Amino acid sequence: MMTLFILALLIIIVLFGVKNIRMQLVTRPVFSFFKKVLPPLSDTEKEAMEAGDVWWEGELFRGKPNWETLHSYGKPTLTSEEQAFLDNQVVTALTMIDDYDIVQNRKDLPPELWQYFKDEGFFALIIPKQYGGKAFSAYANSTIVSKLASRSVSAAVTVMVPNSLGPGELLTHYGTQEQREHWLPKLASGEAVPCFALTGPEAGSDAGAIPDEGIVCRQEFEGEEVLGLKLNWDKRYITLAPVATVLGLAFQMRDPDALLGDKEALGITCALIPTDHAGVKIGRRHNPLNMAFMNGTTQGEDVFIPLDWIIGGPQYAGRGWRMLVECLSAGRGISLPALATACGHTATKTTTAYSYVRHQFGLSIGNFEGVQEALARIIANTYQLEAARRLTTTGIDLKVKPSVVTAIAKYHMTEMSRDVLNDAMDIQSGKGIQLGPKNYLGHPYMANPISITVEGANILTRSLMIFGQGATRCHPYVLAEMETAAMDDNEAALERFDSLLLGHIGYAARNAFSSVFCALTASRFNQTPVSGETQQYYKDMSRLSSALAFMTDVSMLIMGGDLKRKEMLSARMGDVLSELYLGSATLKLFEDNGRQHDDLPAVRYVMATRLHKAAKALEGALRNFPNRPVAWVMRALIFPLGNHFNGVTDKMAIELVQGMLKPGPARDRITFLCPEFEGDTSGIAEVEAAFIAQFNCKQIHKKIKTAQRSGALPKKMSNLPLFQLAHEIHVIDAVELESVLAADKLRLAAINVDDFSSL
Repeated sequence: MMTLFILALLIIIVLFGVKNIRMQLVTRPVFSFFKKVLPPLSDTEKEAMEAGDVWWEGELFRGKPNWETLHSYGKPTLTSEEQAFLDNQVVTALTMIDDYDIVQNRKDLPPELWQYFKDEGFFALIIPKQYGGKAFSAYANSTIVSKLASRSVSAAVTVMVPNSLGPGELLTHYGTQEQREHWLPKLASGEAVPCFALTGPEAGSDAGAIPDEGIVCRQEFEGEEVLGLKLNWDKRYITLAPVATVLGLAFQMRDPDALLGDKEALGITCALIPTDHAGVKIGRRHNPLNMAFMNGTTQGEDVFIPLDWIIGGPQYAGRGWRMLVECLSAGRGISLPALATACGHTATKTTTAYSYVRHQFGLSIGNFEGVQEALARIIANTYQLEAARRLTTTGIDLKVKPSVVTAIAKYHMTEMSRDVLNDAMDIQSGKGIQLGPKNYLGHPYMANPISITVEGANILTRSLMIFGQGATRCHPYVLAEMETAAMDDNEAALERFDSLLLGHIGYAARNAFSSVFCALTASRFNQTPVSGETQQYYKDMSRLSSALAFMTDVSMLIMGGDLKRKEMLSARMGDVLSELYLGSATLKLFEDNGRQHDDLPAVRYVMATRLHKAAKALEGALRNFPNRPVAWVMRALIFPLGNHFNGVTDKMAIELVQGMLKPGPARDRITFLCPEFEGDTSGIAEVEAAFIAQFNCKQIHKKIKTAQRSGALPKKMSNLPLFQLAHEIHVIDAVELESVLAADKLRLAAINVDDFSSL
């Protein structure tokens, strides 16, 4: 037996250790096989891959994340200028917002708010200072949008769009000096209102398929014949289009008469066009779920523009897709996650307060376990949203373009905000559905599907982008192997592939061994950068990271190019990567906050959820893997003792809620994006004031309850006569009576809803 083992070992050593033998017996046939099974890349996919950067998701995807790298990214902070803007301009804007009036009556922002946004640079957050902009960080941009969104989605979107994908960002990165000097000061001052037209009836999530065309031709412009483009387009869903003064336009550029060269189809191109230019049509509005932000259509028929209007000049003809992918990934990681996080902060602030002041059966509804179950999800999702917002903007502020990370953030954060709002509506019920000035949930609830459908519909983002790009872009060998397979020089390709193959085999073997070893040892030997309760979470995530890396290699080997068409399977594997990213963000937020003990209930709940969902996604992928014998082998290596990531317990939920049904630093840390300010008369301020007043009367209510249990006070009596009687028999004194009466008045105001004489 030992002889056979030694012989086998020698064969392996010779086979892989002697290059000439390895090249003939291993590398050449494997290379031929790889050429057949590796997924081919289209031109647009290749550009998307090259445009994005690999960041923290690369560590998670490769099976052995370096947690010290995560901690080295630093804590996101605001500069003194950014903080001053939040404390002054943003707070002033909040005092000017009446969202009920904006949505239900005006169907637009009031003129004074529009002007304030322009005058104070709200549309200039990303524009460089030399052009009159703010040049704020992604974290500051996100925080500003979130605080506005806590009071009005319509106001937040109006500010968000000029600071996301659009003329400002495209000009900053790619514009000619002349274009920047002409347009950026106007955009910064608000003199120019921008929009960007990408989506049309035939091209939504598949933005690369836009049919709108620009044909290279010669035509008269401003009194002389120039080389330019004759454009025809039909776009929809374009935010700010009805009021825009400058239109960014994406189109397919063609040169059928070879006026620029011998290539007819030049590809997607972006240009900047004043909306008062001949032939440009704007003004018609959509009605996006009754929200009041400007959104509508734009068309153009035989609109001629000079080539100099191409963003970046004629040399950027056909380079629009790469420009869009690079800018879209940053915007996707700031804007929509900011809206989602604002939903979480608002829902947590108001629903914890409402659960405390709303009484049924003689108790605050927050004491009922059914309510606590939903409330715990709200709080935990909000902690997760805030964590993901911070980590994602950290990456963007490090000047990387993490396209996979921003896709994860966009998909999972908008879905979490949907879950948060559903739970908040369930708990607050009538308070949430009766629209009026007191209502703070109705408009965000109505608007939520907008975030889910834009910047790439969520179904597309989950099923194609996260794993589709992640598997290829983050893998340490696959992208290089695909590039090698496409090389024209076959012998040079073989030589390069040989070195890649050796590394790939070692990488795959390490992950397979790590998967089974971690499963058998409960991950106890994995490295962790911290001590204390959270160390096990790092170890478990390392285990699941190696399992994902192992399963990805096997899947690509077995299915090759068919893998990207197995959207349900690849989506589940993408879910594993997403859950690991979200868990990483949670652990980093806990560290950034100084390992606060009162944050631990939220961390426990979130991490139990993340690990459970990641393991469940792996199980789902294994259960649906098309090659069943291979699936059985993978299951034996990934879950040899079964899946023991069981998710949250009732005890976790109760502990989390009990810590949040009182004012305190932990509650403040995940509700600060729903700010308080002097003179606030909103429904948010109303329910918060009632919560604080009721909590401050906690001991007085205990006295009254004790007297009721002893028989000194009747057990069933409405509040006002009960309080009066408690004073009369000296259970409470005059000062206490005044306090509970005032608190009860605030409570009644908070739980009441608006009514109207007519609608």
